Amino acid sequence: MPEHNPGQMGGTMRLGKRRTIFTTGNSVLRKLYGDAEYVEERHRHRFEVNPELKRHFEDQGFRFVGQDVEGERMEIIELEDHPYFVGVQYHPEFTSRPIKPSPPYLGLLLAAAGKLQSYLQKGCRLSPRDMYSDRSSSSSPDSEIAELRFPPVTDSA
Repeated sequence: MPEHNPGQMGGTMRLGKRRTIFTTGNSVLRKLYGDAEYVEERHRHRFEVNPELKRHFEDQGFRFVGQDVEGERMEIIELEDHPYFVGVQYHPEFTSRPIKPSPPYLGLLLAAAGKLQSYLQKGCRLSPRDMYSDRSSSSSPDSEIAELRFPPVTDSA
């Protein structure tokens, strides 16, 4: 990081809430965040992607879909043609809750259950009644979270 001094360990971390601007409209995470132009998430890290290596990642199918407000730091990366491969510089676990997971975690759960594409096609709603996915801070008891359940395990013995 530009402010990093290798000879100094204290005070060299990038801390606090930072804005990440989505650089493309065709991003899985952007859709999961409700097609937002940007997100504000908490950071706590000392390392980042070297901008000189950006082209090498992109040549291998990675897309940097989120950058800092100056356009210098790569904040969100996705892998093309993959069911769900995302990476973020921030910590989505800081805002994730058991009944309302943060969008990166919700995407992972949906992809694992085989329901991510359906969810995205429905406009990031589990059903027409779903208020859980809206951008408000409250969750609705009417949300159909049951759709996320995996198929029942059958005893093959």
